[in-house]
Amino acid sequence: MTESRRLELGRVGIWTFAYDGQPAGRVRESAAELEELGYGAIWFGEAFGRDTVGQAWLLLSATRRITVGSGIANIAFRDPIATATATRTLGEAFPGRYVLGLGGHRVDDTVHEVDGYPVPARGRAVSTMDAYLRAMDEVPVHSSAPEPAPPRLLAALGPKMLQLAAARTRGALPYFVPVEHTARARRIMGPDAFLAVEQAVVLDADPGRAREVATAHVAGYLAAPHQQASLKRLGFGDEDLTGGPSRRLVDAIVAHGEMDVIHRRVRDHLAAGADHVCLQVLTAGSGLPEREWRELAGALLP
Repeated sequence: MTESRRLELGRVGIWTFAYDGQPAGRVRESAAELEELGYGAIWFGEAFGRDTVGQAWLLLSATRRITVGSGIANIAFRDPIATATATRTLGEAFPGRYVLGLGGHRVDDTVHEVDGYPVPARGRAVSTMDAYLRAMDEVPVHSSAPEPAPPRLLAALGPKMLQLAAARTRGALPYFVPVEHTARARRIMGPDAFLAVEQAVVLDADPGRAREVATAHVAGYLAAPHQQASLKRLGFGDEDLTGGPSRRLVDAIVAHGEMDVIHRRVRDHLAAGADHVCLQVLTAGSGLPEREWRELAGALLP
């Protein structure tokens, strides 16, 4: 890597899937408010809602300053040439405001579906991602403008993917990880790579209700083999993963309860080596967590 690793995203951003279920006008209004609240970035996932490029364009066009990041764009959903050309356009149209997070499901020769939808068969995670990055790099640039390619991050969990993130991109955007993973990621990638960490939070003064929401979130990811492998590398065992998540695992993955719990978790990630923490607010409902976003901004942002 010869490019600078520095990304000016501020200490705290928002990560959300909630925009997929909202009309475009509502998304524009919400993104503009997050910018005014002072968050450093808006990150969004990609499943089967809006396409990652369309969602990014919607958010970037509704705002003026805030960084927008794919968190992540799923490499199983499009060929490298499509990703390269589309995201170069975003970089050219919104200079310095878009970050391309890459990751997603890889399937072997016996599995051809993600959530019931057929996708092309892929190989092993690290080699597939490395080949994808190289293919993106080889796509010719047909533009009179300077190279507009946005910075890239990888949704890295394991040591080999973290090493690839440090060697071939600006850094990593780990998802569904405790603070211990942040410390390991920083050691593996070294001091210069950029490290943004997703942190799930439940802001609710009712302990039972907060834990219920947090437990449901964690349980939803335990069927994913890559998440199981990641948690086992961090010392969680079958007693934490089977029959529903253990209290220890839930508490490690989700900061839940009063504001001071969330504030302390953000500080812990930053102390462990994160450059940026993106908060995924969990609630019992399906709407936008606007009240929580506002309260978190008032407590966590300068």
